[in-house]
Formats: sequence, C-alpha cells, structure tokens
Amino acid sequence: MIASTLITGLALGSMYGLMALGFHITYAVSKTVNFSQGSSMMFGAVMGYTFMVTLGWPFWIGIPAALACCAILGLAVERFLVRPFAARGSDAWLMATVAGGIVLDNIILFTFGKEPRSLPSPFVENAIDIFGAGAYPLQLIIPVVGLAIAMALTIVTTKTRLGKAMLASVQRPEAARLTGVNTQAVIAASFAISAVFAGVAGLLIAPLFNVSAGMGVVFGIKAFAAAILGGISSAWGVMIAGVLYGCVEALTTAYIGSSYTQIVSFSVVILVLVTVPNGLFGRAELKKV
Repeated sequence: MIASTLITGLALGSMYGLMALGFHITYAVSKTVNFSQGSSMMFGAVMGYTFMVTLGWPFWIGIPAALACCAILGLAVERFLVRPFAARGSDAWLMATVAGGIVLDNIILFTFGKEPRSLPSPFVENAIDIFGAGAYPLQLIIPVVGLAIAMALTIVTTKTRLGKAMLASVQRPEAARLTGVNTQAVIAASFAISAVFAGVAGLLIAPLFNVSAGMGVVFGIKAFAAAILGGISSAWGVMIAGVLYGCVEALTTAYIGSSYTQIVSFSVVILVLVTVPNGLFGRAELKKV
C-alpha cells in the first residue's frame, strides 16, 4: 500500500510542481504572479479534450494546439489583467487575475458543460507492477516530465541569453533596456510560458481525473501553496515542494482519511512557513535603501 500511495503522491506532486513553476517564472521576471493559473490548467485540459476527442484530431496535433491556446491565454492575462495595473504601480493585478480566472471558468462551464468527461489515454489502460503495487504508466511519466521541465528551465535561465534577459528584466530593468532587451516582451513571454506549464499539467493529469470546468480551482490553490512552500524564487525549490506536498496529501488520504487531507496538508504548509518564512529553498531578498 505504501508503494501505491507514494506513486500516486509523486504523480500528483509533480503536477503541483509543474503549475508552481508557472508561478515561479512570472515572479522571477516581473514580481507578479497569475492567480488564474488553475484556470489555465483547466483550459489546457478542456482544449485538449476538444481537439482530440470532440474534433478527433491526432494527439500530435491536438496537444500542441491546446498548448498554443494556453500560451495565447497567458499573453492575454499579462496584457489585459496585469500590465495596466503594474504600469501604475498598483497591486490590483492580484484581484484582476483572480477575477479573470473566475470569468474563464464560467465561460467554459457554459460552453463545455458542467458534466465531467474522461480524456482517453493509452497510458492509463493497463497497470504495471511497481514493487508489488499497480500503477498506470502515466503516473510515472508525470514526474519525469515535471523534473525534465524544471531542469530545462534552470538551464535556460542560468545558461542562455534569453534566460539572463528574463532575470535582468526584473533585477535591472533600465540596464536591460539599454542593452536592447525588450523587457515588456520578456514579461509577456513569461506569462505565456507560465500558462503553457499549467496546460501541460492539465493534459497530463486529465486522463487520471475527469475534465471539467471547475477542475483547476483546487489544483491552482495547492500549486500556489507549493510555490510558497518551496520558495517561489527557486525553480527546483517549487518543484521539490510540489512533490513533497503531493506525497503528504496522498499519505494522509491513505492512512488517515480523505476528510483530513486538506487539514493536514495545509497545516504542514503553515508550520513550515512559520519556521522558514522564505520557504524551504527560498532566500530573503536584499532591499537597497
């Protein structure tokens, strides 16, 4: 039972970590986050279902098309819900992104319908034996994809010109502009990438759960909890925190009961942050005065 529980927790946690990476990248580039990230995840799953099931497109077309829609959504969020307020030094983008997510959830509810639907996948048809426990191949694929994306993001942000431009956009915006970096375009790109990460998470988790208009709400909250728990400024930190959060959640459900899952998991987040205010892998920021 412990092996099966940990496999489930690893898959769930990796999905939380993927979404938390979306929070990380926008924060690292612009010191803002998209609180409609859960809706972006739902949007990716719904568009994947629409393209691959409703329209019958092959997965190698349907998946890129769904992720492209997520990227466009991320650009729209930055342009209309974040930029107008951030440009004036206002924090109203916090509420604007929350409201935008609610609007999107209800648009999907009226167009897609409220009934949950199953997204077929060849990776959830036959379980395989892992240390005596049955697991679907998809439950093993999700952690691999999540860790690979975290590694790729780390390499891009530390080793490439694009990554350095992204970090410079928030650390030294004026200097970045003087060197030819279009800081506004970089920030917009970070929101597009953030939404794509959420879309990937939605497409990966959808075959294990049902696709519905409300599926992203709770996942989004838990992903943000993972981002804060790991230290939102650290890519590896939020990914590891997501995995840990998923494992705690799965173990609590298996051994204590699902009624206590949210109580225990969020209590752990509170206790950790009381002890380590900047998260497990975060660093306190130095402010010049």
